[in-house]
Amino acid sequence: MVALGFDVIGSAAMRTSTVVLGVLCLVGCNSDYPAPKSQLPTAPAANDPAFTISDIRNWYLIADAATPGNDALSVMVIPPTGTKFIDAYVADLPPVRMDEYTDAFRVKVDIKTLAAGAHDVLLTADGSDTAFAKLTFNRSAAYYVLVSTDYDFSDPGTYAIGYMDWLHRDHKGMRITHFWAPYTYTDPVVTDVRRGELDTWIKKQRDTFHDEIGLHIHPYCNFVVDAGLTCITNRSTVYTTGDMSGYTINLSAYGRTDFSTLLQHAFTLFSQHGLGKPTTFRAGGWTADLNTLLALNDNGFIADTSALNWARIEEWKGAELYNWNMSHWAPINDTSQPYWPSQTDVLSSAAPDMGLLEIPDNGVMIDYVSVAEMNGIFDANWDGSPFATPRTLMMGFHPATGFTDAEYRRVDELLKHADAHLAATGLGPVVYITLSDVTPAFAPQ
Repeated sequence: MVALGFDVIGSAAMRTSTVVLGVLCLVGCNSDYPAPKSQLPTAPAANDPAFTISDIRNWYLIADAATPGNDALSVMVIPPTGTKFIDAYVADLPPVRMDEYTDAFRVKVDIKTLAAGAHDVLLTADGSDTAFAKLTFNRSAAYYVLVSTDYDFSDPGTYAIGYMDWLHRDHKGMRITHFWAPYTYTDPVVTDVRRGELDTWIKKQRDTFHDEIGLHIHPYCNFVVDAGLTCITNRSTVYTTGDMSGYTINLSAYGRTDFSTLLQHAFTLFSQHGLGKPTTFRAGGWTADLNTLLALNDNGFIADTSALNWARIEEWKGAELYNWNMSHWAPINDTSQPYWPSQTDVLSSAAPDMGLLEIPDNGVMIDYVSVAEMNGIFDANWDGSPFATPRTLMMGFHPATGFTDAEYRRVDELLKHADAHLAATGLGPVVYITLSDVTPAFAPQ
């Protein structure tokens, strides 16, 4: 036999070899040998190093409405000379005879029906009652990691933009849900030239990296007045004397009708700048109440992520921002997962729901957590075991002129932690996704 060279699974060399093997396979391979034994073979004390095994992944995703599954398990075996046939016993599925090629055996098995959990593959040669190898793989729903940005200010600044470009460069497949600021287009300090530069950049994130342009609103007076409303200045979550800029005003102060006006004005501004109509939202200071969510639903939004893991912003203890969130989002914590809020209670999923998915901000913002804390939240939502239904980790940061190198490094370290478990590489269930794209995975059954 002529030996074929094999490289790392998934490499160009491996893909080339696979094509060559496919050409050399004969119709009816192994038909002269007895059928695979129905009885499960005995697992080996250790895998036989004489057999080289490749292709199999550690993790296979279970499909949902947001992400296709990894439903085909492939195994390739290069055996020692003289091996006649190889059978594969995959979990509790019927055994299958592997196809013989020039100097290797290969099989692809449909595992769509396998439930979440760890499953074994036993491989036998020439009808042996003892397997020469035992392999284990995990079948799991997706662990969705959502990276988000809250644009609290009308211009995020050049440094923050540069840091986000680095994140895309260093974390392939990572996607950002940008909760973009409509006051970029109403703040008189921002020039038309600068607005054009920001428009070009955010559209590139959308068109090149498949990021999402969502909506973030702090009720700055320049935006509120531009929308035709009177600016509220006496409901600050930070300052006891009020806030004449409107920035720190509790967004829920605007009620359902006036907040709808703000949303519609944001739509107009986004449309004028070619940004499309946003369908996902996070409130400034997380200060969204029932009327806020009802207004979002009224205006075609499909998801919100204002529900805050409030205990993590302990830096604000004593301020109204902390007290309001502690009271309003009381049960939200590190492991809170998506739910469909009731039409009468933002914390309940009792029917009838309002048709808007709430994905809690369980990872908070990088401003308030260390690398150890953020990785701890990541691990709290996934202990390394496969699971049957999808889960989310929502985290974020504030791109601004004051976004520091230390904050960038905290984001980068979390993403490195997530990268080590990506479904795309078969190393875990982690899938990077945007807020609008993940919503179908949690559609009511």
